[in-house]
Order: sequence, then structure tokens, then C-alpha cells
Amino acid sequence: MHISSTVTGELLDHLTCWDALSSALPVGTVSGAPKVKAMELIDKLEVTRRGPYSGGFGWISFAGEMDIALSLRTMVFLTGTRFDTMYLYKDDTKRKEWVAYLQAGAGIVADSVPDDEQQECENKAAGLARAIDLAESAFCQ
Repeated sequence: MHISSTVTGELLDHLTCWDALSSALPVGTVSGAPKVKAMELIDKLEVTRRGPYSGGFGWISFAGEMDIALSLRTMVFLTGTRFDTMYLYKDDTKRKEWVAYLQAGAGIVADSVPDDEQQECENKAAGLARAIDLAESAFCQ
């Protein structure tokens, strides 16, 4: 079960809301502990960057107030002008192919069973895949 927390505080004069946000994300339950060492290992071992997964989604006001939700299960459709995006065109009016990247994780601790953690990730990603199935059945023929 996920929780909601309200965090308040005061920043040192030389820091901004962006400093607070970048030090908080990714949260320790996603990165591992100790956080700095865990992030170094993640940067070294993971082949590609995580994108929005384990980051945050929300808003930040001009006064530095923010409301951020964690991105723990994500579905990403890449966009852009390159040919490896979700929009691969035969011509200017017809979409040829969509590529969805599904991301989910598990909370690995000292007594975790690797196969169980893998299954947890697959179960979480299955919910995202089911959303694609439902959308296709409703809108595609």
C-alpha cells in the first residue's frame, strides 16, 4: 500500500526548491541505501537511464512550493523527430507503429528472493500492459 506524506521545511539561503527536489529523488525505497552509494552503483550497472521512472510528476510554483507524486510504475511513449520514436511515418498522415516502454520495480532487501522480486516486477508491469490491451480493444479495430 502506498502512502501520502506532506513534507515541509526551510531551505538554506543559497538553495532553491530544485535543490530540495533533486536531493529527494529518487526516493530511498527506489534507489536503495546508503543512497549516494546506491546511485553510484545504479549509474554504473544500468545500461540505460530510467527516464521518468522513480522520479516525480507534479508542479512547482514560482514561490518554490510543490506537489509531487512518485513515478513508480510508468509507461513511456518516446516522442521526437528521430526514427526510433513512437511516431514512425510511412507518410505525413498515418502512424505506423507505437512503442511503449513499461517500467516497474520491487523493494529489494537483504532477505529478498530474486525470483519473487522478478515476479513482483512482472505483476506490476502487467497492469500497465492491460491498460494497453483495454485501449486497443476500445479504439483499434
